[in-house]
Amino acid sequence: MKEGPYKCKACEKALISPSSFRIHERTHTGEKPYECKSCRKVFSCFSYLRRLERAHSGLKPCECKQCGLAYRYFGSLKIHTKTHTGEKPYEYKTCRKAFGCHSDLQRHEKAHTGVKPYECKQCGLAYRYYSSLKTHRRTHTGEKPYECKQCGKGYRDSSSLKTHERGHTGEKPYKCKTCSKAFGCRSYLRRHERVHIGLKPYECKQCGQAYRYNCSLKTHKRTHRRETL
Repeated sequence: MKEGPYKCKACEKALISPSSFRIHERTHTGEKPYECKSCRKVFSCFSYLRRLERAHSGLKPCECKQCGLAYRYFGSLKIHTKTHTGEKPYEYKTCRKAFGCHSDLQRHEKAHTGVKPYECKQCGLAYRYYSSLKTHRRTHTGEKPYECKQCGKGYRDSSSLKTHERGHTGEKPYKCKTCSKAFGCRSYLRRHERVHIGLKPYECKQCGQAYRYNCSLKTHKRTHRRETL
């Protein structure tokens, strides 16, 4: 690989352009010259500021030509287009499961290792991902920063808001390959798929009875509690 001509004196990393070199230097100096006028958040890179400004404005300039869904960022649109093509270039070598997005592969890898490095200081619950911890913290604070513009209902995370918004639009992007039934939420599709394959991943440790859904297991466990009374 050809080494870039701009070398950082602090860490000796080589960059290929003067602009990328300046952005890299700011990781050492802490300089963040780009400030959002709406919320005063600052950034080291102008493109990061533009991403935040889109979030404030609600602007979604990147539209899918196949189905019309629009996104704030081109990267999000690229990931979405793979739902149409079926492309899954990222494969986990241990179980051969493939993903359309590299971040989904990374999440899956953590599921295999079982590592949960992010712990809530308030209640001790631990999570695999920092984003999950951030969402969890809002259960303590009551904060619901994601608000539906149509009805005003608030949510702790953006994915819950998206699922809710589909209730207004009628959009159901998650389709079962076996029977073509469509859902507004990925988790609803996964629940449905278990019906086709007969999967029952939730097992009672006391008697071995297994269920498709965690809520069914919880109901079953109550029968054991009644038996001990």
